[in-house]
Amino acid sequence: MKGIPSIEPFKKRYEELTARMAAPDYYDNLREAAKTGREHQKLTELIDLYHSLEKLENDILENSSILNDPQADNDLKELARTEIEESAPRLEQLRHQVLLAMIPPDPSDSRNTIVEIRAGTGGDEASLFAGVLFRLYSRYAEKVGWKIEPLSSSVSECGGYREISFLVSGDEVYKKLKYESGVHRVQRIPTTEASGRIHTSTATVAVLPEAEEVDIEINNEDLDITISRASGPGGQGVNTTDSAVQILHRPSGVLVYCADERSQQKNRLKAMTVLRSRLLQAKEEQEKAKYAATRKNQIGSGDRSERIRTYNFPQNRLTDHRIGLTLYSLSIILEGELDELIAALQEADYTERVNELLAKE
Repeated sequence: MKGIPSIEPFKKRYEELTARMAAPDYYDNLREAAKTGREHQKLTELIDLYHSLEKLENDILENSSILNDPQADNDLKELARTEIEESAPRLEQLRHQVLLAMIPPDPSDSRNTIVEIRAGTGGDEASLFAGVLFRLYSRYAEKVGWKIEPLSSSVSECGGYREISFLVSGDEVYKKLKYESGVHRVQRIPTTEASGRIHTSTATVAVLPEAEEVDIEINNEDLDITISRASGPGGQGVNTTDSAVQILHRPSGVLVYCADERSQQKNRLKAMTVLRSRLLQAKEEQEKAKYAATRKNQIGSGDRSERIRTYNFPQNRLTDHRIGLTLYSLSIILEGELDELIAALQEADYTERVNELLAKE
């Protein structure tokens, strides 16, 4: 089919999975069975879409042959012309759906996600902006039915956050939040600014797919674990017991600190969750390095050095620099209305990946 990669590799994979699902020991590993079932379902949908596209193209060819047949009567030709005109939009829609279905899925899309927000340049304004971002993601999570669990935080004197990390659990969390990784810039007039001058500050956001123990093997011998007394705000009990946990993974140099819980054991479990996710992200970034180098932009790459977005309060404007999108509804977006922005980023990402798929043909 012109302009569409061959369906045969997908059919072959479908047959392999069908045979695997019929094996007597298929359900011995429930995790693997669920993964296989999801892939089988997606391939079923792709093949059904491909067959629908194939049938529609054949119908259009038959109608075109009627139009070019000098012996066909005018009524039949008019009917054929009408059917071709009605089929054209559906044809393009089906082609787009087939191409999207052929894009290899990100294996992390269905995972829960750890979000880390850190104040960047701008002093108090940067930490206040980190608090604004945390509130934004919290509102969005509430809107779509996700659950947020705080992991660690460092509150600034002005009421914002020097840094905060939290786990987001729910349906396709990473698929939607992965585009948030990067440097977020804010432009607004601080309440303490008497002259009305606009200040520019930044905060960095890291989005990490939650890793499970089977994803990353961590040897206890590679860990330096330090227990200390939590410091700063935290309520009665938090900063009066030796409950803070710091874990250094020597081979990678990754350092994790958690002190939000009163229980040392809970802080240790949370710190290990963050450590596994950071190590998983590093592993995935290494595997994707060659692929990422060929891409024209950094949508979804998790590049934290890139300024991805500007929040301009005086103009009620949000601009995503990766796709050149500007929305004059900042006040609404900050209440958790991220759907339009996420949809635009996903569409830009999918369009680029479709073009890469076609370039291989």
